[in-house]
Amino acid sequence: MIEHSLSLCYRNKLILAPMVRVGTLPMRLLALDYGADIVYCEELIDLKMLQCKRVVNVCLCFLAEVLSTVDFVAPDDRVVFRTCEREQSKVVFQMGTSDAERALAVARLVENDVAGIDVNMGCPKEYSTKGGMGAALLSDPDKIEKILSTLVKGTRRPVTCKIRILPSLEDTLSLVKRIERTGIAAVTVHGRKREERPQHPVSCEAIKAIAETLSIPVIANGGSHDHIQKYLDIEDFRQATAASSVMVARAAMWNPSIFLKEGLRPLEEVMQKYIRYAVHYENHYTNTKYCLCQMLREQLESPQGRLLHAAQSSQEICEAFGLGAFYEETTRELNARRAELLARTPETAGEPAEDTSDVIKMAVKFDRRAYSPQITPKMCLLEWCRKEKLAQPVYDTVQRPLDRLFCSVVTVAEQKYQSTLWDKSKKLAEQAAAIVCLRSRGLPEGRLGEESPSWHKRKREATDQDPEGPRAQEQAVPGELCKKLFVALGSGEESPLEGW
Repeated sequence: MIEHSLSLCYRNKLILAPMVRVGTLPMRLLALDYGADIVYCEELIDLKMLQCKRVVNVCLCFLAEVLSTVDFVAPDDRVVFRTCEREQSKVVFQMGTSDAERALAVARLVENDVAGIDVNMGCPKEYSTKGGMGAALLSDPDKIEKILSTLVKGTRRPVTCKIRILPSLEDTLSLVKRIERTGIAAVTVHGRKREERPQHPVSCEAIKAIAETLSIPVIANGGSHDHIQKYLDIEDFRQATAASSVMVARAAMWNPSIFLKEGLRPLEEVMQKYIRYAVHYENHYTNTKYCLCQMLREQLESPQGRLLHAAQSSQEICEAFGLGAFYEETTRELNARRAELLARTPETAGEPAEDTSDVIKMAVKFDRRAYSPQITPKMCLLEWCRKEKLAQPVYDTVQRPLDRLFCSVVTVAEQKYQSTLWDKSKKLAEQAAAIVCLRSRGLPEGRLGEESPSWHKRKREATDQDPEGPRAQEQAVPGELCKKLFVALGSGEESPLEGW
C-alpha cells in the first residue's frame, strides 16, 4: 500500500508511455525489468471503468510462488484493467474522460492499486475526441481546470496529464501555466500539434519552452520517430527538451529493452520473456499476438512471423517461439493449484446446484487444431438437429467465481450433455458440450480425417470451387493486418490501435 500521495517522483525518470493495446500488464512488467522507472497503462475510458467491479484474483504460479492480481472486471466478465503488487508503486493509471465527477469516481475506484492518476488530454483519434476527451479538451481550458482540480482535491494519488502543443507557443504556455495552478504533480508534453503525426518532426523547442516556464516536472514525449533508437538517445532527447524526464512510446513498443543501460537485448530474447509474462498472467492471446507483431516489424514475413500470423491461442503462440513445453508445464501447474484451491473452498466452486445425475458427461475439450477450418462441433450438432426436425440445441453456461472458468450443458431432444473439464471461455465450453452430445450419439463432429455428412461435403465443395471465397479472404486477414500495421508504422502513420 502506498502511504501518501507524493510518493511517486516524476524527476529524472524513464517512463513507458500509455499505448492502446500495448500497455497491458505483461508489457509494463517487461519494461520495469529492463529499467523503466514508471509505467503507464493504456488509456481506459471512464464510463467503461465505472461499470467494472474490483476483483482480487489469487492463484499460485508454477514455481509455487504466490501470484496475486487485482482485476477490474466488466459486466461481460472481460478484464478491463489488471495489475499486481510488483508494479503497484510504479504504475500510473491513465483515463480518458470529459467529466470531472466521473474522473474522480474512477480515480477513487483504482487509487488503492496504482501509484498515480493521469488524464489523457492529447489523443487526436476520433474515438477519443468525439466524446470530448483527449485532444478535444485542449480547446476547453475551463473543463481541463475543473477535471484536474477535482482530481487533485479528491484523490490520494499524484495527478498528472498528458497534452499536445497548441498552434501557437503563446497559447501553449498560457495553458500549461493554468494547468500547473491546479496542483498537479507533473505534465507530459507530446511535442506535436493535434493534427500532426509521427512523420512530422517533434518540437523539442516547444517542450523546452514549457519546461523553462513551469516549476513542476515536465515529461518529454514524442521522440521515438526522430530521436530515440537506443538507450543513450533518451538522455540526448531529455537534454534537447530541458525536460525532467522522458516518456518513450514506439521505441519501447518495438523493443522494451530500450530502457536498459547496457543496450538493446536480442529481439528473440525479449519476445520470449514477454510471452512468459503473458502466460503467467493469462493475457488474452489476441493482445499477446498484437504486441508481438509490433516487435517483429520487418520480420513479419519470416517463418516465425507466419507462425505467429496463424496462431489462434496462447499455446500456439508459445509453440511458434519454442515455448510449447513451458506453456504445458505452466498451465498444468496452474490448473493443479486451482484444483487445490477449489478443493479447499467447495462452497464457492460454482458447480451447478441442481441434480446432474441425468446429464451425460465426458472429459473432453475443443482443440481447434483437430477440426476442419470450416466446421465446428456446434455447427455439426445444429445441422443434425435440423435434419432430424428437432428443436435447436440449447446451451446453459455457467462461470465458476474462483477461477472464472466456464462449463456448459447442452440440451438436445430433452437430454443434457456436459464436459467435466472447465474452459477459459464460454465459446470453448459450448463446443465441448456439443462434442459430448455428438460422441454419445455416434455422430460426426467435424474432426480432421473424419468422414463428413452430406451437408458438410457440400460446404467443402462450394469452398473448393471458389478458392478466393470469403473463407480464403478471412484466413489472409491476420497476416495482412500485421503487414498493414507494420507498413503504417514504418511510413510514420499512426496505428489505429496504438496510443498517441
